[in-house]
Amino acid sequence: MTKPKSKSGTATIAANRKARHEYHIDDRFEAGLVLEGWEVKALREGRCNLSEAYIMLRGGEAFLFGCRIEPLNTASTHINPDPMRLRKLLLHQRELGRIFGGVQKEGFTCVPLSLYWSHGRAKLDIALAKGKQKFDKRATEKERDWNRQKQRIMRQR
Repeated sequence: MTKPKSKSGTATIAANRKARHEYHIDDRFEAGLVLEGWEVKALREGRCNLSEAYIMLRGGEAFLFGCRIEPLNTASTHINPDPMRLRKLLLHQRELGRIFGGVQKEGFTCVPLSLYWSHGRAKLDIALAKGKQKFDKRATEKERDWNRQKQRIMRQR
């Protein structure tokens, strides 16, 4: 059973909700993934976890590391699926240059935000981000609580 599609033709497979709490998001990029057949079938079933994943930059290329795609029970018998396989990201050279520059010079880190379908292809939303300090996290939480409280007050009137 697949998840319902939105109006833009995309359906979310997995989201890294922890990334928005841990980092200040700056630049966002859309990257394609080099996947094997069993991985695509598993993604269609929603068997993916991005919570421990991160982007590794090596040799002028970007790789997704730590993303867990659980194989289906009906996977082929002649292959040995590896759920934690290193997956290459497909980005334009200009985007790779911006990511490498941000990571090396400006102290950013590259984190995956969400994995989704776009016109039948699996895409990964990645971002250049800076880590939040503890007081930043508390301030964000206070602001979120205050906005919730404001909405309740406005509804009561």
